[in-house]
Amino acid sequence: MALIVQKFGGSSVADAAKVMNVAERVTETYKAGNQVVVVVSAQGDTTDDLIEKANEINPNASKRELDMLLSSGEQISIALLAMAIERIGCPVISLTGWQAGFNTNSVSGGARIKNIDTERMRRAIDKKRIVVVAGFQGLNKYDDITTLGRGGSDTSAVAIAAALHADKCEIYTDVDGVYTADPRICENAKKLDEITYDEMLELASLGANVLHNRSVEMAKKYNVKLEVRSSFEKVPGTIVKEVVNMEKMLIRGVTRDNDVARIGVIGLQHTPGVAFRIFSELAKEHINVDMILQSVGRGGTKDIAFTVTRENEPKTLEVLEGLKDVLKYEKLDHRDDLSKVSIVGAGMVNNPGVAAKMFEALYDNNINIHMIATSEIKVSVLIKLENAEKAVRVIHDRFIG
Repeated sequence: MALIVQKFGGSSVADAAKVMNVAERVTETYKAGNQVVVVVSAQGDTTDDLIEKANEINPNASKRELDMLLSSGEQISIALLAMAIERIGCPVISLTGWQAGFNTNSVSGGARIKNIDTERMRRAIDKKRIVVVAGFQGLNKYDDITTLGRGGSDTSAVAIAAALHADKCEIYTDVDGVYTADPRICENAKKLDEITYDEMLELASLGANVLHNRSVEMAKKYNVKLEVRSSFEKVPGTIVKEVVNMEKMLIRGVTRDNDVARIGVIGLQHTPGVAFRIFSELAKEHINVDMILQSVGRGGTKDIAFTVTRENEPKTLEVLEGLKDVLKYEKLDHRDDLSKVSIVGAGMVNNPGVAAKMFEALYDNNINIHMIATSEIKVSVLIKLENAEKAVRVIHDRFIG
């Protein structure tokens, strides 16, 4: 008997037929003699619909009230799935995030899990019930509902698997595993049988919409065995684990991320502490910064360019404008018609010429590079948004073919 955590995304429970399909998959696992905890997201486009409703009432609503609203989507999903499991004839209980013991910090809209009190889940499991938990949500120390940010249900599932010492965490989605590129862009994309935590983390952080990056981070930290599987086809998925076959391909995946805004602070005084002042102020506003480039300007000045998400672009500009008298820069430059295209692979570090091969593929197709960032297992370039899909295809063909 194994304890298995299963997570189903919004597309997997989008309508009544799909909810019944999930119920059958869950009860099949349960009837095989396993203990099962299920985490579900809001149905289909429910979260987007709720955000639209909020904007109709108050486009500047507080994040606390948005959390109160958005958490209702998952509550609908868990109740419907529990009803479907009841209909099949298996014992079940649905729990909201806070009923399941999720305690978070107080950052509305992007809360972090502090701990999980597993007592109620364990009691239900001991009574041989299937436990259905609302993903994406928790409760802070003030008893306010919080949400974990987009993709937070993945993080909820991995956190439960870690807290309960589950044997496995299965992430069910509308694809049957992790591919070397988005199959909708590259017809010759290949499904991976396995991938390391580090590679998956990079792919998730760079725009591969299969697993949320925080969930992969947590899985690596607590050594949770992950498998990405299809909700609709009963086929093996992709295993995410610490070590994979050493005879693997050099490049594991090519991704694109269109949620990018480039901010340039032009004509900064060349004095110590300028970069610290910029990025510390952004950190106070919980704005994550990705690619960073510092270059020498004219007349003893320097320029700093970096990327943030499009959602954070207005707030970033507001923070920087508030620092103009302190930083004494000449101007701000910003644009969001860009995409970040990346290659990922743990074997890259010991293979010279990988970046050059990527750049050559772009050059041969007349695609200009605006910024470059590298690490031991990735190379990322910032290019025009209109070239993103073409760039993914030509790079994928050059490396994976």
